[in-house]
Amino acid sequence: MKFRLTSIAATVLLSNTVVAQNIDNADSVERIVVEGKYLSVNQSNSVKTPTPIIDVPQSLSIVTAEQITERGFNSIGDIIDYTPGVNTSQGEGHRDSVVFRGVRSTADFYIDGNRDDVQYYRALYNIEQVEILRGPNALLFGRGGTGGILNRVSKKAQLDDNFAGYKLGLNSFGGVSGELDTNVVTTENSAIRINAMVEHLEGHRDYYDGDRVGFNPTARLKLSDETLLDLSYEYVNHERFIDRGIPTGADGRPVTALKDVVFADAENNVHELEAHVFRAALEHRFSDVIKGNFTAQYGDYDKVYTNFYANSFNQAENTVELDGYVDNTWRDNLTLSANLIAEFDTGTIAHTVILGSEFSQTDSDQNRFNPVFDSTLTDREIFSIERPLNFHNLTGVNANGDTVTASFSDLNDDTRVDLNVFSFYLQDEIRLTDQLNLVLGARFDRFDIDVFNAMPKVLETRSRTDEEISPRAGLIYKPQDNISLYASYSETFLPRSGEQYTDINGSNNQLDPDTYSNREIGIKWDFAQGLSFTAAVFENEQSSPQVADSDPSTLDVIDSDISGFELQLSGQISQDWSVSANYSNMSGEIVSRTGPTGKTPTELPENTFSVWTRYQVNDVFGFGVGATYQDKSFINSGNTAVLPSYTRVDVSAYYDISEDLRVQLNVENLTDELYFPNAHSTHQASVGAPLHAALTLVGSF
Repeated sequence: MKFRLTSIAATVLLSNTVVAQNIDNADSVERIVVEGKYLSVNQSNSVKTPTPIIDVPQSLSIVTAEQITERGFNSIGDIIDYTPGVNTSQGEGHRDSVVFRGVRSTADFYIDGNRDDVQYYRALYNIEQVEILRGPNALLFGRGGTGGILNRVSKKAQLDDNFAGYKLGLNSFGGVSGELDTNVVTTENSAIRINAMVEHLEGHRDYYDGDRVGFNPTARLKLSDETLLDLSYEYVNHERFIDRGIPTGADGRPVTALKDVVFADAENNVHELEAHVFRAALEHRFSDVIKGNFTAQYGDYDKVYTNFYANSFNQAENTVELDGYVDNTWRDNLTLSANLIAEFDTGTIAHTVILGSEFSQTDSDQNRFNPVFDSTLTDREIFSIERPLNFHNLTGVNANGDTVTASFSDLNDDTRVDLNVFSFYLQDEIRLTDQLNLVLGARFDRFDIDVFNAMPKVLETRSRTDEEISPRAGLIYKPQDNISLYASYSETFLPRSGEQYTDINGSNNQLDPDTYSNREIGIKWDFAQGLSFTAAVFENEQSSPQVADSDPSTLDVIDSDISGFELQLSGQISQDWSVSANYSNMSGEIVSRTGPTGKTPTELPENTFSVWTRYQVNDVFGFGVGATYQDKSFINSGNTAVLPSYTRVDVSAYYDISEDLRVQLNVENLTDELYFPNAHSTHQASVGAPLHAALTLVGSF
């Protein structure tokens, strides 16, 4: 293994027992106790087998529903801020975008283990917990997952409890929200649960607003003592303003004087999504040692996002060039998967074997229209910088003082995608002795894609089929039951059609997929009741075939890597005091055809740190304090544009009015620091929110 000697042990995780905070007089108010022996509290989990966390040879993190409420998290990005080895990217203002160990992803998202790759902002109202696995691992998830994956475990109906809970929120920007979570036991063997949300968004930037609606009824049916069926439908309707941030100046840093200017069209920077998602999960125990599960998910997604943004910036003349586009996506996803899990012994050796297969079918139509300005007859125009910009509802006055109008009339691309993926995988978790475990497995994927280019002057279909085998291996040594030392190796791949399956133009349909491998060693130590320390050292390597410049009939294979280490301490210090502290250190170098460039990959901060601690003062009052630090990182591959380092401090306080009602105050950015958390490109740096607060009522009835 090519680990750098400067890397020391490090990675995160929750302990064998993630204990929910205990307030004696408020057990009914958002009190979810997660007995974290396994990665998830139900059978839909990221590792797909009932494996204790301490025996998983991989870096991973879990955030529970209670922690989401307690810390005032409202988005995937909020969770990422307090997770090691990952950081956020801007996502062009219309989607979750996570950088897993230096690899940006907009598609490595899952819900109950099913792929959820449409680009949007995911809500948390119906989520039991969020699981973040780091390092490439195609065995369980197939292609993608190049730096890691994020899996949301949904709330499901419960057969043994009737309850109803709610959350009502108001923030200092003017946003309001409401959530409902109610469970009804209908018969001895059936129950219905309804999670719903409505939210009006307001923010610190001009024009920023939006509305989100989510409705997720679920049903659980106990068909027999051995068979359980979960059914779910989710309706999603989101609309929000798209903010692409501000330019960087001659010094390569975001121009702080422009922090309040929004480079957009107030009426035509908007993201809209409507989705209908159906899920079914059937579990059956064939015997004491063999069980199976089958899941089916179908999603219908309609999405549009329209936006203008700063494409270039002239600091001397105080002007900005605006560019933009409108992008439409219509996508249907169908995923069918089946797993057979067997636990048995061969002599003195114990096995946990998973045999699985997955089929997915995606039909995706998408097009993009560029604007045409009547003044330039192109998609770009220059405007003087003022607040607000003199460009509204596709009409404005340019830097020359001329009235200009834009229309989305230039068809930039129009594709129809038909994708079929078949997968088969086998993994064996082998307990060789009480102290030594071995994990071996491999996955076969057949990735078959047709892309019809419907551009009037093109009208062609390009096809490609990739067949890949992705191995996984891990060795776990346990000198004591509460300590594990592990080493692991895993691989994954990303086809040349990309995360959103649209690009096999030019030579891309002739090239093999990019491949990614992960080498990792680590330790997991549950050294006190409810408290855990984990650490890992890793190296991720990417191999990317490229058509050779000197001879198009040959290939250059470009290898690059990102290495580092992660640390986490998490759990209960005492009955009243909990802590989660994370640190990661990462480094890498951009490699070209001619070799190492000396440049650092984009969005790769060398150091990140976060800590959250909560103290329960008495039976009714508690408070929390958190901080997150991100080192400087580069916005572009030329390393000429920089996101400065920053530290943000967050606090919270909780008071239980009664057994059924809690009032909670969360304050973010207590020191009112001006910071820039992420970016998309050189002149699109996001402006972090200033000091603000959210007041929440959490109750039950």
